[in-house]
Amino acid sequence: MARTLEQERAAIEEDARKLEERRQRLEEKERDAAIQAVEKTGLFKLEAKRLGNLLGRIRSLGIDEVEKRLTA
Repeated sequence: MARTLEQERAAIEEDARKLEERRQRLEEKERDAAIQAVEKTGLFKLEAKRLGNLLGRIRSLGIDEVEKRLTA
């Protein structure tokens, strides 16, 4: 335990900074995994305009509605 209140506060702030860095690294890993998943589906092989239109439709319907329609 730190000897003074200031040292304890500094130690807590350092822990919080490290935790935030871990969260950011995890978000980057999750983003990379999501990109790899999309890449495996072959969607990146579509021409840009067609992919943009598809993503626009997904955005307008919402993810839940798209999943519902695809599973129906």
